[in-house]
Amino acid sequence: MEVPQPETEELRIVSLNPCSDAILAEIAPDKLAAVSHYSHDPAASSLDVREARRWPATAGTVEEIAALDPDLVVATTFLPPATAQALERLGYPVARIGITATVEESIAQIRELAALADAKDAGEALVAEIEDALAAAEGAGDPIPALVWQAGGIVPGEGTLIVDLLRRTGFAHAAAARGLGQADRLGLEAVLADPPALILAAGSPTAEEDRALFHPVIDSAGIEQRRLASNLLYCGGPTIIRAAERLRAIREGIG
Repeated sequence: MEVPQPETEELRIVSLNPCSDAILAEIAPDKLAAVSHYSHDPAASSLDVREARRWPATAGTVEEIAALDPDLVVATTFLPPATAQALERLGYPVARIGITATVEESIAQIRELAALADAKDAGEALVAEIEDALAAAEGAGDPIPALVWQAGGIVPGEGTLIVDLLRRTGFAHAAAARGLGQADRLGLEAVLADPPALILAAGSPTAEEDRALFHPVIDSAGIEQRRLASNLLYCGGPTIIRAAERLRAIREGIG
């Protein structure tokens, strides 16, 4: 990921996705000019929303970004080509970051962003915090089969960050044992017919599409269930620390 470096020392960065928002807020807060609109939404933010509101939010339009006059725009690989071309024509360098599928990929991404933000020491400090959190959360003994059950009854597949984190913290990926892949759906009846040792419900008890995840029959059947915030599933960076701490607490809680 190579982009031209600004001639001024006061680097201004606009971030267009919640994952880079969280990393840059941690390693280069003084250089962050704006975060994505997701980070102002409690349901989507990978930051504490109160912290995220220290910065203005943008929906990622060319007009909004140009008004902020950044030295660097950090976007995802899904940035629409027309938007990327318009920004580059206006002289705004764009760095695209992908979705990380492992802790190692996330650490590499932190280092990429730290290099772009001229914040290598802060990047390494964040990496050390992640490594310490994972070491503290490492599970001992036999892995506990855990089903991560997401909004709408879908499950994560192999090659996702949450599955890597499960295995690092003493759990086994129960959906894989059922032959399920990324975003496959698992119905309540199938769960009751062959219950996992633990359900990690990553949805909202008040959402209509998540009724099955919190159905009272799960509790009455004696199936262990714990909440796992959905904003811990996708982003690396400092989110790994919170996810590791939550998974550690869950494992210790069920002994």
